[in-house]
Amino acid sequence: MNPSPAGLRHAALACLVAAAALPPACADDWSHWRGPQGNGVAPEARPPLEFGPGRGERWKVEIPGRGTSSPVVRADRVFVTTAVPAADDGTLDFRVICLDRATGRQRWSRTVVTARPHEATHPTNTFASASPCVDDERVYAHFGSRGLFCLSLDGEPLWDRDFGDMRIRNGFGEGSSPTLHGDVILVPWDHEGPSALHCLDARSGTTRWETPRDEPSGWCTPLVAADRAGTLQVIMNGQNAARGYDLATGRELWRCAGQTARPCASGVAADGVAWVGSGFRGAFLAAFDLSGRGDLEGGDAVLWTHRKDTPDVASPLLSDGRIYFYKEKSGLLSCLEAATGKPLWETARIEGLNATYASPIAAGGRVYLSDRRGTIVVIDDAPQLRILATNAIGEGIDATPAAAGDALFVRGERHLWCFADERVSAAP
Repeated sequence: MNPSPAGLRHAALACLVAAAALPPACADDWSHWRGPQGNGVAPEARPPLEFGPGRGERWKVEIPGRGTSSPVVRADRVFVTTAVPAADDGTLDFRVICLDRATGRQRWSRTVVTARPHEATHPTNTFASASPCVDDERVYAHFGSRGLFCLSLDGEPLWDRDFGDMRIRNGFGEGSSPTLHGDVILVPWDHEGPSALHCLDARSGTTRWETPRDEPSGWCTPLVAADRAGTLQVIMNGQNAARGYDLATGRELWRCAGQTARPCASGVAADGVAWVGSGFRGAFLAAFDLSGRGDLEGGDAVLWTHRKDTPDVASPLLSDGRIYFYKEKSGLLSCLEAATGKPLWETARIEGLNATYASPIAAGGRVYLSDRRGTIVVIDDAPQLRILATNAIGEGIDATPAAAGDALFVRGERHLWCFADERVSAAP
């Protein structure tokens, strides 16, 4: 629910005071699950090539409870969410934790709600699988049916919203992350009930617009991108159709059918084009001209399609004119020219990668590929496949890593790790 007006005024004042004491945000912050561009790329980051326990390990912190949400990084702070058992009946404390970027020291931990989930979740999922996002003044944590919570960067509650309870297909559990853009936050809400895309004022939590969606359960995250005329759109995947919505009004601008069942992969975009795909019980990836309007199927706004070996859980990576993606949940990697869809290589078997949930990311001219067993393979971000290093952290990885500055932040099953070249300063 929304806080009282008096509470809002008090919290806003606390937020402004806290923000005034913080250092400015860095150009290489990783403030959202998919990085600063929404495509899985950290353009300014230079994380290490080789790392592991005792090798390039700047710090390692045990995270209580369970969560597969990814860490986000802003200036001198790292944020992560988790769900911690609070009672034997399945009640959980849903927490946001803030760590010092340089040392890993805990700055604060805030339980935003204590609740017993109304539904189960898949054994490989958790009740803290949506990644937070952060701006210069606030951090936003989405726990799905438990609500969306906005805190100051010092952990003070500012506002929260409860959208009700989701009903997810086959008990797979929830997991779509919110997206922050400017002064609005986008909350996806696809389930077996009335689905919608919510756009909220980021400062107050009030609704800017709400658009119904004719979609069943989905696990995709919104992406904001501009068409060639500069109109900002919200790109959303869906089982029935990929769609683009006007960011200002929520009006549907275009749609295109062809996606597969229960889509998880989120889209990527650049230069007026979006690439959206899915890969469960089928395969489909397409490039869409964002200037298109209405039903795009069969029209010129569908620039190309690719109908084999497309990603399921992990989202594709768009970097330097190339799209990287896994086949389904395997470690078989393909790379296409983004402009044409021409394969540079397809379903390459990379030693050490067998099962993947985390999405690939790119930084420093390299691509980082994470396996569920805890291996991270680093390859050249280039038209030719070249393996540069194979690293292991000794525990499973389902969360997508974050690259910021000289560091790679990796959430494993039990710990959050910060890896960096030991010869480089720890300053953000």
